[in-house]
Amino acid sequence: MIKDSGREKLSDKRFDSVVAKDKFVNKLFERLVALNIEFKNVNFSFCIFDAAYIRNCSFQDCDFTGCRFLNCNLMGSSFSGCKFDYATFDKTHIDNDILENGCPGLDNLKLKFARSLRLNYQQIGDSKSANKAIAIELQATGEHLHKAWKSKESYYRKKYKGFDRLKMFSEWFEFKALDLIWGNGESAFKLCRAVIVILCIIALHHVLNYGDPKLVSSYFDALAMSPQVFLGTLLLPQYSASFLTMVVLVRLIMFGFFMSIIIKRFNRR
Repeated sequence: MIKDSGREKLSDKRFDSVVAKDKFVNKLFERLVALNIEFKNVNFSFCIFDAAYIRNCSFQDCDFTGCRFLNCNLMGSSFSGCKFDYATFDKTHIDNDILENGCPGLDNLKLKFARSLRLNYQQIGDSKSANKAIAIELQATGEHLHKAWKSKESYYRKKYKGFDRLKMFSEWFEFKALDLIWGNGESAFKLCRAVIVILCIIALHHVLNYGDPKLVSSYFDALAMSPQVFLGTLLLPQYSASFLTMVVLVRLIMFGFFMSIIIKRFNRR
């Protein structure tokens, strides 16, 4: 049985004065205009804003639950104490301050909110804001996965039980491991740190098996030689084939991670 949703279409409308404690639920705003207007405690739940021009407006304690913003211009508008649960953005120009003031409280909603804004900023070519959204998305993802398997909150314990809880632990462990190695594709610094650790392991392997562990100079010599071993420019005959194979495999993985970071950075520009 299909029923009418009751959504009302409001086309080419304009707000020209302060709006307070009003209710606009399940509306479709087409080409809505608002300039320098204050909105206080206004309910816009489940509304669709299509090609809206809302510049330099102030929204205080407004409810945007389930809203969709399509091809809108919200530059200069501020949002204080507003609710953006399940809100999505598509090709919308909006200041990235919303990532600091508008994120939902729950981690699973926060990551969806940040992901929507990240994709939105990538669509309009705002790489700086996209990077900011990614940082919040990754933080929220890590916290959500951790709570999914460990938290005693009723929401998580009701949703994730038995095998699902074990699966979430596996996802969290993978997330943390990749974050440690290369920041889940967002940190060249962490990748360089991981490479330095690998070089130290190669140097330690050389000292313990082919050098003199009692001499400090042996460690420095091995460390100076480790980049050549890692890059494959130096093949010592005493090294076993399995060790060299492992070095080549790790080198390819690290190179793949590095290229992925570079490509991601250029794709956002």
